Amino acid sequence: MVHLRRKILSFGNLVNQLQNVRWSSSLKTKDRKSVQSQRSFKYADLSVCLAGPDQLNPKPDVKELSFGKYFTDHILKIHYYENMNGWQAPEIMPFGNITLHPAAKVLHYAIEMFEGMKAYRGVDGKIRLFRPELNMERMLHSTSRIGLPSFRSEELIKCICRLISIDQEWVPHSTTSSLYIRPTFIGVDPTLGVVASDSALLYVIMSPVGSYLKTAKQQGISLFADPKFTRAWPGGCGNSKFGSNYAPTIQAQQEACEKGLHQVLWLFGENHELTEMGTMNVFIVYINDNGERELLTPPLSGLILPGVVRNSLLSMAREWNQFRVSEKSITMKEIIQLLSENRLLEIFGAGTANVISPVSCIEFLGQLLHIPTMEQPEPIYHMLKKHLLDIQYGVIPEHSWSLIIE
Repeated sequence: MVHLRRKILSFGNLVNQLQNVRWSSSLKTKDRKSVQSQRSFKYADLSVCLAGPDQLNPKPDVKELSFGKYFTDHILKIHYYENMNGWQAPEIMPFGNITLHPAAKVLHYAIEMFEGMKAYRGVDGKIRLFRPELNMERMLHSTSRIGLPSFRSEELIKCICRLISIDQEWVPHSTTSSLYIRPTFIGVDPTLGVVASDSALLYVIMSPVGSYLKTAKQQGISLFADPKFTRAWPGGCGNSKFGSNYAPTIQAQQEACEKGLHQVLWLFGENHELTEMGTMNVFIVYINDNGERELLTPPLSGLILPGVVRNSLLSMAREWNQFRVSEKSITMKEIIQLLSENRLLEIFGAGTANVISPVSCIEFLGQLLHIPTMEQPEPIYHMLKKHLLDIQYGVIPEHSWSLIIE
């Protein structure tokens, strides 16, 4: 008989923490509030059907974890039907396939968005979510852009916390692994036509994961920068987390792999502005014209995703006040010039999947540029990564960015 250790969430504590959630002004419109309050699903209506002993999957060894290969025993589903009073009651049920009509809009017009977040088992044994309110803020932004119905963020966070509590034994007992959480929202109308969806499915699946880029862990990331590939453009959807943003990047990623490189450095415009690297936000550390160390990342101009880790690193760096911090554009011409003047110190990527990844070289227009990120005596990327992981894994036990599941 297979037994799972069950715990009941302390929802009084959870609700208190969720009351501190702050939303950006773009999400505080009167119409959005009205829709959320009147039509959102509610955690109070959640029903749970636990998997039977024969439906439980064996848990992989932590050392065998890759990214997104194994999935937990349960799934959260929430249906939306415009002609049936909108949102239906949330359901947690045994993990399984979903059924779609062949004409479902997600299959024809990519009416789909997703989020990526993680739960961490801390050194104290407690399970923590990291800043889930920022994932919800970004999710609502994406939802609005793609014509899917809105909802109240705190209700989804509580449903996700319940899902984690049920599958808590899938959260790795390791400070090098975590439980990846993938909320996904799709249009499922069984009709053709490029219009907003009247039927939708919001579901959440979870997967224990290790490092996203294992092969590059020691030597750093090598990047392929080719101006013929563009990930996003002004007025587009580069700042939303749509599946349709990622499929077109596969060709460039394949070319990078054929060259023996790890990831793509995405450039934009005639000046070859740096935007993102792979699926991560990009950061540069250099000596500025005043002789100071400066941490720089491209601004939220609509071309890049507003990453949760990006936001966190900027907040940490500004609080430390040990070096200058800026959000501004930088071009490949400037990168090459900084290298020639020995003023470029570090380049690294930051994101939920791989946390922080230092860059060792960039191939750009036939040039192989050596980046001295990992040669610095006290690299900024390492300081930031250590502090971030200390928060996520509870080395810093009480932090406003941690939502503890009890």
